Amino acid sequence: MGMTPAKQGHLAMLLFSVLVAGSFSLGALAANDIAPGALNAVRFAIASIVIGAAVLATGGVQRSALNAPWRYLLLGGIFGTYFVLMFEGLKTAPPVSAAAVFTLIPIMAAGFGWLLMRQKLTGRMLVALLIGGVGALWVIFRADVGALLEFKIGRGEAIYFVGCVFHALYTPLVRKLNRGEPALVFTLGVLLAGCLLITIYSWNDLIATDWVALPTIVWITIFYVAICASSATFVLMQFATMRLPAAKVMAYTYLTPSWVILWQIALGQGVPVVWILGGIGLTIVALAMLLRDEGEQRS
Repeated sequence: MGMTPAKQGHLAMLLFSVLVAGSFSLGALAANDIAPGALNAVRFAIASIVIGAAVLATGGVQRSALNAPWRYLLLGGIFGTYFVLMFEGLKTAPPVSAAAVFTLIPIMAAGFGWLLMRQKLTGRMLVALLIGGVGALWVIFRADVGALLEFKIGRGEAIYFVGCVFHALYTPLVRKLNRGEPALVFTLGVLLAGCLLITIYSWNDLIATDWVALPTIVWITIFYVAICASSATFVLMQFATMRLPAAKVMAYTYLTPSWVILWQIALGQGVPVVWILGGIGLTIVALAMLLRDEGEQRS
């Protein structure tokens, strides 16, 4: 193939950004029809089955992967919290705004990357992350300077922001806690632990949900987020995290609002106001700067 490990990591994250975007658009359509905990307990269970089958097909679980199971509980708890808060936030936050909150993850991931792994930022990376952050705020406040100055943030966006802090912590933690386990095996451990913890947390919601009466969009969303936005993206992020610094892995989140707009149009949910496109433009500039930095700083 001739692709360098870094290029493989970039390609993985490009696909990641497209798949993640779909979960915002579909999630917003389903969020008010099912409790976030119940939805995520089922999605983690389905994702565990899918990844479990893939692990069995590729050699099974090595005994060494069972060492220090607390790692999976910690990471599963962190990622499970992120997903529950995401769907709680999507009850009221518009998908494009939620995707903009998601783009604040890279600057937080860079901070956690430095704290946990001493991963350094170049000057250009810092400027790029700040530009991306400004673009995100532009979209979150719907290009309304008055709302920005008053820092009027919607409840859904605020809930989801807390979730994004957990997501940002997860990225460098994977690299720190992985002890050489293959991506699929490590992902399975995280998914099983996440499934266990969310099931315990949402037990009452799981029992109270009338699964037969759920609208079709809820089941479409559950299977999409389980297979495309859990199984696939877990592996893609794990794959990329072992090849790129945390800030660059999460740089691809800057593409998410743009993909969400395309998803929204495809799902017949309309086009956002034109002023928001300015903020989205800034997030794409940030991504371009981060990727251009790749040639100068091999890491």
